Amino acid sequence: MKTTLPKPTTLSSHFIADNVLMPLPQPTVLSNPTSAAKMNTSLPEQQVLHSSITALSLNKAMRTIMQWAHRRESKAVCVANVHMLMEAYWHQTFAQILQNADMVTPDGMPLVWMMRLLGRKEQDRVAGMDILQTLCQQASEENVKVFFLGSQQSILDRMHTRLEREYPNLDIVAMKPLPFRPLTPAEDEALVEEIHESGAGLVFVSLGCPKQEKWMAEHQGQIQAVMIGLGGAFPVYAGLKKWAPRWVRQAGLEWLYRLVQEPKRLFGRYSQTIPPFIFLACVQLVAHRFAPRRLLNAFNL
Repeated sequence: MKTTLPKPTTLSSHFIADNVLMPLPQPTVLSNPTSAAKMNTSLPEQQVLHSSITALSLNKAMRTIMQWAHRRESKAVCVANVHMLMEAYWHQTFAQILQNADMVTPDGMPLVWMMRLLGRKEQDRVAGMDILQTLCQQASEENVKVFFLGSQQSILDRMHTRLEREYPNLDIVAMKPLPFRPLTPAEDEALVEEIHESGAGLVFVSLGCPKQEKWMAEHQGQIQAVMIGLGGAFPVYAGLKKWAPRWVRQAGLEWLYRLVQEPKRLFGRYSQTIPPFIFLACVQLVAHRFAPRRLLNAFNL
């Protein structure tokens, strides 16, 4: 494997935790996005709650990303699950970030089921681990350089060992953790320049939701590469967390599989996001079936 890795960082603290949300407040009213950075209007979309999810198969989504990567276009790809959609429902600023993303893939099966029930009958899951492995394979075949950003040095080292074994021709230009604290303007400028000079077409970002999505939004137009927020995919690929069996993923029970592994960390988040998502999803499906527009308006859907 061709690789040019930086020296391990001396910083001791890194951001890998997810936020825990507060109970459901009154919904906010989302204004229509006007940012010139929003470029995903040319891609098919499906509204789930009040977030636009890109309605592409895994293969078509990966082909689109690779086309962007070859041209080194500045793009942001969000990988959405129930947690992310509820973040967007509760927080207008984060909702705007998703609206301005260039692609928002349906990572969780509940989103896939919603899209199918709303008319996208052929929609399949476009999940973080599948994205990571598919793009690494295609990048190794098509000579696209990749940059890994975030997580911890120990996780990145384990990932590098596996990547070298599975994709020997993958050109990894850097695997760089970031500190928990915000970067100074000088540090941020140096990071942008490092990514630019590396020639990377793909930047895999693992900072946790919603930090990674905010980071990508802040760097749209600055980083000339496709930024993809992969969250928990790094430690899974590194082998520190188990990936649910295929039948568990297809049955939509990956959340339960993860809950059994990390009950203390995930119980609070799941108990605060899954029930309101189910309620809001039912409201949207009833309105879709019987078309009472006032029902959707009442819940900002």
